[in-house]
Amino acid sequence: MSTSAKRAAAATATVAIAGFLIVRFVLMLDDAVAREEAAACTALRPSPPNDAFRDHPLGDFPIPAPDFAAQDVDGNMRRLSDFRGQVVFLNFWAPWCPPCREEVPSIEQLQRELGDEPFVVLALASSRDWPSVLVDFPEGTPMTVLLDPPASEDEQIGKIARAYGVPALPETFVIDKQGYIRHYFVNKRDWKSDIAVTCLRSLIEEKDTLPWLRSWLWTMSQTSSGSS
Repeated sequence: MSTSAKRAAAATATVAIAGFLIVRFVLMLDDAVAREEAAACTALRPSPPNDAFRDHPLGDFPIPAPDFAAQDVDGNMRRLSDFRGQVVFLNFWAPWCPPCREEVPSIEQLQRELGDEPFVVLALASSRDWPSVLVDFPEGTPMTVLLDPPASEDEQIGKIARAYGVPALPETFVIDKQGYIRHYFVNKRDWKSDIAVTCLRSLIEEKDTLPWLRSWLWTMSQTSSGSS
């Protein structure tokens, strides 16, 4: 084997070892973050664990969140996919639902606290018209409220909520920055609590490390090739 070939082989081995060690390190960090997120978010679920999360019609989570389009208060159609890159707090509620209305102030507080982060509350109101929805927000709201009218006169729950398999209100889906449903909560919660904020902040701070790793390894391989 020539000297240049030996150098190339040594450089390749060095890159492979370094890449392996970095991947292991990053995966360890990701695992630690995942454990923190799971602990915080699990604490928000009912006890015993929520069976609906496991047996939901959409399937086992995480799964891609079904896209939808709904009207905002200005008459604009907003799609869920418009918010890719943000953690989406998708809350299904209704003005005729007492537990929903009790939950709304804590959700508004959550949006205020995390408003400077890549985070958005989408509050889909099961209602046929805006006046019944806006009566709860005489001074406006930091949430992005969208109208989700029922499919028929016999229905109370909105079409999009039904498409998400929602049997009763309120229900909340937490969707990560890549558009995957990560958590599902039945009934109301105190969303301004430290546990809730920790749960959501862990998803906000979550990073996709694989593109960075691929870029780094490619750069290292090019450097090694150039020096051989």
